[in-house]
Amino acid sequence: MSTRSIRRDRVSLVKNLASLSVLALLLSGCVSSKNLALFQDGPNTTVDSLSIAKQYTPTIQVGDVLNISVNSLNPEASAIFNLPENASMIQGQGIMASANPLAYQPGYVVSKEGSIDFPMLGKITVAGQSSAQVATQIKEKLKSYLKEPSVNVRNVNFRISVLGEVNHPSLFLINNEQVTILQALSMANDLTIFGKRENVLVIREENGKKTFARLDLTKRDVFSSPYYYLHPNDVVYVEPNQARAASTDNTYRIAPIVISAASAILVLVSVLVRR
Repeated sequence: MSTRSIRRDRVSLVKNLASLSVLALLLSGCVSSKNLALFQDGPNTTVDSLSIAKQYTPTIQVGDVLNISVNSLNPEASAIFNLPENASMIQGQGIMASANPLAYQPGYVVSKEGSIDFPMLGKITVAGQSSAQVATQIKEKLKSYLKEPSVNVRNVNFRISVLGEVNHPSLFLINNEQVTILQALSMANDLTIFGKRENVLVIREENGKKTFARLDLTKRDVFSSPYYYLHPNDVVYVEPNQARAASTDNTYRIAPIVISAASAILVLVSVLVRR
């Protein structure tokens, strides 16, 4: 065998060792595809069904801020019951992510007594009622002043937080007062590949107590969970899985070794090429 062939074989061997070192580092953080699939364990059929949790209707609490708009056949008469336009609420319907959900939201603040002070109508008790019930109550009172009034009430304090292994962790403002955990995760641009899908934590405060519930998104029974529909001020936390911990640990532990090995290999290649 010629000297050139021997040199070429040595260089090839060294390059293969370098490639294997890099591949080992990458594979150390791999995630099984089975752990990424959601809503598993259903029957082996094309179509099936599952009962879902009862839809949640939030009720107004002390400290909430209500945006109330009034309309009628006489817009000028209705205007006195509405806040000035420069103090109007965020426009739009449905679910949205505000640039700053904690920013001041104009509206009627529910007092410690559970009421609001509405123009012409005085104090109105609203605590413990849904937005639709408050709208109906105000509409009935306005019939003495307006012809065919319509009232829209929106609680602007409905906010949720999505944290952890998601692509866009943030605090979100919910305009339509209805949001599921899946919608919340969609607003956060889905879980990262390192999110622990079988152990998503929902933190909820009720009656002065914190409740911690864990949901398995890989199972279909998540749709029947009482935490499927989120409540105001709920916190959704997606824990990192073992692959994230392994990749982080290996990066700090193995990376210096790989870099040192790669440097030695490059020196060795340089020496072999010169021979």
